[in-house]
Amino acid sequence: MPETAPQIARRTTRTPSDRMGRRADGARLSVGFILARRFTLCAFANFVDVLRLAADEGDRSRPILCNWTVLSDSMDQVMSSSGIAVQPKERLGDPSRFDYIVVVGGLMDEMPGLGQAYEKFLHEAAEKGVPLVGICSGAFMLHHAGLLDGYRCCVSWFHHADFLEQFEGLDPVADQIFVVDRDRLTCSGGASSAHLAAYLVDKHVGRAAASKSLHIMIIDEALEPEKPQPGITLDFKTRDPLVLRTLLLMQQNIDTPLSITDIAKRLGHSKRQIERHFRTALDISPQAAFLQIRLSLAHHQITSGDKPIAQIALDCGFCDSSHFSRMFRKQFDTTPHALRRGSAAE
Repeated sequence: MPETAPQIARRTTRTPSDRMGRRADGARLSVGFILARRFTLCAFANFVDVLRLAADEGDRSRPILCNWTVLSDSMDQVMSSSGIAVQPKERLGDPSRFDYIVVVGGLMDEMPGLGQAYEKFLHEAAEKGVPLVGICSGAFMLHHAGLLDGYRCCVSWFHHADFLEQFEGLDPVADQIFVVDRDRLTCSGGASSAHLAAYLVDKHVGRAAASKSLHIMIIDEALEPEKPQPGITLDFKTRDPLVLRTLLLMQQNIDTPLSITDIAKRLGHSKRQIERHFRTALDISPQAAFLQIRLSLAHHQITSGDKPIAQIALDCGFCDSSHFSRMFRKQFDTTPHALRRGSAAE
């Protein structure tokens, strides 16, 4: 029977503690953090707190079963995007003393490279078989350092276009909360950092410890990597993961719409499977859903801004203005120009 993606991930991600068993200090999971300048505090804190709560009995915070530390080449404080600084605890040193090295990214428009010392450290870690983790825009930094070539990586749906613009030729995954591809693990940040940390705790410490951490953090349950990112608010209400992932791909490609066949290939399913799921979950075809998403965005842009209607049509994937007008009128019982005049008169 073929293995599932999570099973393959668990089988192919090997760490020093997998080979050597429990460390001399008793820790089953050891993590070193590299924080980018103006890093995202929420993503970092969620990851660390899962480790902290899994490491000890109750809420005593002793690093017994797990340990973690912030690494630095200079030991200078690192300022987060929220203005709160974190003091590193150890210098870079030998990366093989950790089971994972985690890079926590920062703001997209203020994201310099990590620097030569950090990139050298990360390359040494990769050479020694230490898995690398990119949190939030940390995936950008790993790729900038040449450490994601040939790997799938997860980025936030919000930064999907930025990733494509900066790193031509890559196909990042923006419809899952995290991705495990052999010895590279990446996640979109925010709450997904907690789920990726719980995945590692489950793997190295045990499922009970992972569940305990999440429950104390008032997170209902651990989510598998394939869980869709929340994305932009949609009019469609469903919990079907395949439908949600399809809708997110549609959102990310509004200006150049993908065919359902292309979407099916990206998601590893057949066109017929996707159509069946849409009918069951939403009583609508995926093609009709895609059209509704594009028209809803056009409606919003017409009523909330002054962008030319011809440009709105192009931005929403309509290369023919007359076709756009016909579809818009059929959906909203008015034309784009009439809606613009009515909005201006209010």
